Amino acid sequence: MEEYISIIIQGIIQGLTEFLPISSSGHLSVAQHFLGIEEAGLLISIVLHLGTLVAVFIAFYKDIWGIIKEFFLTIKDIFTGKFSWKDMNDSRRMLFMVIIATLILVPAYFVKDFFTCMEGDGDIIFEGCAFMFTALLLFLSDACVKGFKTGKDMRIRDAVAVGLFQCVALFPGVSRSGSTITSGLFCGLTRETAVKFSFILGIPAILGGSVLEIKDAIDSGTEFDIPILLIGFVVAAAVGVLSIKLVSLVAKKNKFKWFGVYVLILGLLCVGTGLYETITGNAIRF
Repeated sequence: MEEYISIIIQGIIQGLTEFLPISSSGHLSVAQHFLGIEEAGLLISIVLHLGTLVAVFIAFYKDIWGIIKEFFLTIKDIFTGKFSWKDMNDSRRMLFMVIIATLILVPAYFVKDFFTCMEGDGDIIFEGCAFMFTALLLFLSDACVKGFKTGKDMRIRDAVAVGLFQCVALFPGVSRSGSTITSGLFCGLTRETAVKFSFILGIPAILGGSVLEIKDAIDSGTEFDIPILLIGFVVAAAVGVLSIKLVSLVAKKNKFKWFGVYVLILGLLCVGTGLYETITGNAIRF
């Protein structure tokens, strides 16, 4: 029973925090710290991330289908000599911007241990500082001048900027969605476009990371319980869809500071708790 409760809790946290601009990795790390849950196995992590991937497909299926069609049409146009960078429609330009932003992330995977070494170290001070950094980004995002760029107006420099912020979000406690949405707003994107681009950009990042970890999960020889994995997958997907809708609504209302206040308070609590545990040597568990 404890295993089922654990996977449900982790599925809810993953589904909520993968898309809410409050950091999924940071929350999972903090939850594991206070609940005494061992660091999630690779297979569980993969399943939870794939659940949130399904949520993106459900929420943006029209846009994603349009990008998939443009991928094949682009190949056709290249071979028939009809391709034109200047005359691309929204879906085709979005396709190229996602590719460019993702390529920025690729080198970071070769040094991913540099970003993830703080997870599961028994200390939540780093996560607290990262939460406060995320809060700063969210406060700045609400202060941004309203942008007017849509998908067809995006430029290479916009994709590069968002891609660089996505690299920073590899640190536990720094929100991927918060970083990429905020950087999109910094570049002058409309709030709807920034949210859409952020979540669609997450597809290759989540899928690529999962594929790279599957081999490690298989090689580890860890036993797994299919019902538990299915529960985690379904919970993460269902909660993920709801959190995507919530982020879209909050972005339109220019209220990211609500999330900023939350992660700022959480960051301060994590830093304070971490310092207390370090000084006293007493770990706080619930």
